[in-house]
Amino acid sequence: MSEKFTVEIISPDGTLLKSETSEVIIPSYEGEMGILKEHIPLITFLRPGIIKIKDNEEKSFFVEEGTVEFVNNSLLILTSTAKELTDIDQNFIKNSVIEVEKKMSDNKLSDKEKYVLSYKINTLKNINQ
Repeated sequence: MSEKFTVEIISPDGTLLKSETSEVIIPSYEGEMGILKEHIPLITFLRPGIIKIKDNEEKSFFVEEGTVEFVNNSLLILTSTAKELTDIDQNFIKNSVIEVEKKMSDNKLSDKEKYVLSYKINTLKNINQ
């Protein structure tokens, strides 16, 4: 019996990935969450971070936001910001970090906005390493 389940990442531009995998790690507001076959049904929101799809080879995607649903061994990730790490260049990271740092200097940000921006900047800086 296979230990794999279906994972699909969809953006407004179309399907970025649809494959079978054995494990997915997502950055949710509850923390990093590992999904395996037969996981309980789940609906949650993504925070900025890295989605890791582990199988024979690992694929990683940077996301800023989105929703996740897992039901009947099918993981659906809807996001407008997914970028495969292999497609991210240093200019994107540098410009994004500058933009986030500029936004974080605004004293009128809510705690939620500060929380989201802090995860975004930390993730971008870790990609850069």
